[in-house]
Amino acid sequence: MATKTSELLGAAVPRTVALVRATGDDQLDLPTPCADYTVRGLVNHVYDVAVNFQRLAAGQETDWSVKTDHVAEPGWRDRFAVEADRLVAAWADPASEEGIAPAMGLPRSTLGLMGVVDLVVHGWDLARATGQPYEPASETIAALHDFMDEMGPTGRQMGAFGPEVPVDAERTGLDRLLGRTGRDPAWTG
Repeated sequence: MATKTSELLGAAVPRTVALVRATGDDQLDLPTPCADYTVRGLVNHVYDVAVNFQRLAAGQETDWSVKTDHVAEPGWRDRFAVEADRLVAAWADPASEEGIAPAMGLPRSTLGLMGVVDLVVHGWDLARATGQPYEPASETIAALHDFMDEMGPTGRQMGAFGPEVPVDAERTGLDRLLGRTGRDPAWTG
């Protein structure tokens, strides 16, 4: 049985997996729109998102301080694809969206949407840094705007989002979402 989160992840994951698969080894040291990461760091972070959000779906604790250089290990692209598919499966369990997450004190359904935001926004970061096309599903973008309406200020206080970047209302839904998360959709490196 699918949940809202698993449906949104089901739309986002194949796009992110395709971006990771198409990232060349010669691109790993490039800067990204996410100032905290090079392409290598960003891929490692998205990999950690896939693994840690599986744990959150099961109601388990996570340790975000553990940093692994997944890209240094052979087969990292295929392993990421496996973990990303497991992420979708973990959030398909209706129990994944029930209750409050003990570690963060947020509804687990909210945490699931945070994972979707991570994959979509960091997917754009990766695409922009490596020159790949990227177009998330319009339903996903609409759901993430709803999420930002509710959680944007809290996420900003928690440090999950940077200061909002003004984006003209005529721009795409993705561009406006990026601005809301602190990204400049005009970033060119």
